[in-house]
Order: sequence, then structure tokens, then C-alpha cells
Amino acid sequence: MSKLYLVPDRKDMERMCALAAEYGCAFEYNDFYIAKVMDDSQKQAEIMADYGKCRQVCGEKDLSPKVLSENTGCENVFSMDTMHGAFLDVTIHSDDPMIRDVSMLRVRQSMEIAKHMGLKGVVFHTGRLAGFRAPDYLRNWRDRNAAFFTEIARQYPEQQIYMENMFDEAPDILAGLAEKMQDVPNFGICLDYAHARLTRCSGQEWIETLAPYIRHIHINDNDTANDLHLAVGAGKLDWQEFDRLIRQYRVEAPVLVEVRGYEAQRESLLYMKHHGIYPMEKENGE
Repeated sequence: MSKLYLVPDRKDMERMCALAAEYGCAFEYNDFYIAKVMDDSQKQAEIMADYGKCRQVCGEKDLSPKVLSENTGCENVFSMDTMHGAFLDVTIHSDDPMIRDVSMLRVRQSMEIAKHMGLKGVVFHTGRLAGFRAPDYLRNWRDRNAAFFTEIARQYPEQQIYMENMFDEAPDILAGLAEKMQDVPNFGICLDYAHARLTRCSGQEWIETLAPYIRHIHINDNDTANDLHLAVGAGKLDWQEFDRLIRQYRVEAPVLVEVRGYEAQRESLLYMKHHGIYPMEKENGE
């Protein structure tokens, strides 16, 4: 299983593949969550072909991604990769049946793309109104999402489904959903640590609360006030604390370095390697 993920840049795939090979990374695709792409099968095919072609070229140059299939024994070069599913305006818990129906459609379209590519998993967002904690609203959010994603998980047993915190103000709501779905083996939480550190809750509270359910992690840096997606180490987040907490609570989940472009991803990986930030170990066993 790949421990690290990168967001590939279609315009710079040779360098991206080289970086992935150097650090043993898989990819998480951010091309398919937009409505106009989900509704355009030809555009989807073009994107898939670009990634497949680049990966084969990289593989022939011993740079990667066939690399993924060779390392795992899988024929499908995408089999360890993940993607970001639909999240803009997706509101599974809506009381408006029309909004609910189109939200469910977008999730199903995302899952069909993942199934077609043979991806390992799909990341979705909570879609709830951050800060709005009326009991009926929270109960509807939990119960409707649990019912729907339980159905989706059963329909797509080969794909993992990860629910990510966006601007959710505390971890308890996600924990409630995960607990309700704990018998669904291909469902888990994607902890976005950068999003979590934009809240008033401590990093320890987020990780301690969600640790039993975390199956995927997103990291990037920020100024603790804005969602900036800076290179890891380029902002104000305490990455030693992140590393300590993840190891303390024995979280074992792959990590996506969710920053934009080759240079920022390379900078992040170098920082993580030098400081031994999970899932890496310190250089020279320091």
C-alpha cells in the first residue's frame, strides 16, 4: 500500500512521475469533481488517457507508475490511486428533494468514474453548514449521509469511501457518522489536518476523536486563518505536533500532500523527509 499521495499536474507529468517514483507515491486526481467534467464522457476519457499515457511513458523510463502495478502485482496502473469526488453544492442531507437527488447523482457519477478507472478510493466532503448545530439538522445530516453512503459502499465494494472535514468546526459530527457506519468496511474518515487547524479545536482533539476511523489524510500548510494549501513547512502549522499525535494515537493511513504543482510538492516531501514527518522517518535515523 502506498503511504504517500501526490496531486498530479497534467502539464508536468514527467517530473510528477519521477517525484512519485522517488518517494513511492500514488496519485489523487482532482480533475473529476467538476460538474461539466462529470457530464462529459469524452472529456473524462481524454483525462484518463492523458494520465494513462503519461504513466506508461514514465514506466518505460523507470520513473513510475507502471511502478505502482509492478510493486503491487496489479495490472491496472491506477489501482492504488484515489480521486476527489463531487463536493461543490453536494448536500445529501438536504430537506429539498430536488437538491438531494442531484447531490446523490453527482456522488454516483464520481463512483462510476472511480470504478471505471479501477481506483482504490474516492474522497467526499461533509457538505454541512459549518457552525450550524441545531439538533434536528445534525441528526438529519448524520442519518441521511449514513443511509446513503452505506448503500453506495455496498454498490461499489472495490472502492474505499472517505469523508473529509472541510470547514467543520469540530470533529464530533464526523465521529458520529463514522460510528454509525463502523460496520461498513470500505468507509472511513479523511482527516484534512490543515482544515482542522483552522478551527478552535486543538490538533489533539481532532486526532484523538477521529483516530479509530481515519483511513486517509490530507496535509498542506496555512497561516491558521486561511485555507492556503501552502507547501508543508511553508506556513505556521506545527508539523512535529502532527507527527507526534498521529504516532501517539497509532493512526495508520496514507497521506496526500495536497499542494499545487511540482515545486510545492517536492518542497513538501523534502521537508517531511528531513524532519521525519509521518509517514516518513527522520533521515539517518535521527
